[in-house]
Amino acid sequence: MNPLRWSFRQACLAGLLCCLALLGYALYAQHQMFLDPCPLCILQRVAFMVMAAGFLAGLVFGKGRVGRWLGSAVVVIGSGAGVAIAGRHVWLQGLPPDQVPACGPGLEYMLEAFPLRDVLSKVFHGSGECAKIDWSFLGISMPGWTLIWYLLLAALVLFALFRARDAD
Repeated sequence: MNPLRWSFRQACLAGLLCCLALLGYALYAQHQMFLDPCPLCILQRVAFMVMAAGFLAGLVFGKGRVGRWLGSAVVVIGSGAGVAIAGRHVWLQGLPPDQVPACGPGLEYMLEAFPLRDVLSKVFHGSGECAKIDWSFLGISMPGWTLIWYLLLAALVLFALFRARDAD
């Protein structure tokens, strides 16, 4: 079946399955490969969860124009947040070792000890553990791959949305 001819709901199903597979692999990497996620990794997972919710909304409510736009908006917002987070993560990983920020406390501790605004500020500044590359495939680190997936999945939903709009 040609993906360029998928209906909006079929594209949402494919996007939802991709998000779930990526989240499943993240859990596999954490629990089976013992790659503990840094704070930026956890936020990237949250972005994929938001995108999965948008794809699910598009799948369930995608027959109507409002449902398509709502699902697409949630996916694009999640993708935009994911691109920003993964972009920051890739930038941190590319820093020379002497410019990498010092390692900070874990995310769980920060959430218990500080207000959410302060936690988000500290997380986005990144820390030493975020700059460490534990995993790569074809020379691209995990945050690099998530960045690619955010862009591909946003393109998928936007293509399906505008294709469906033209069909209306």
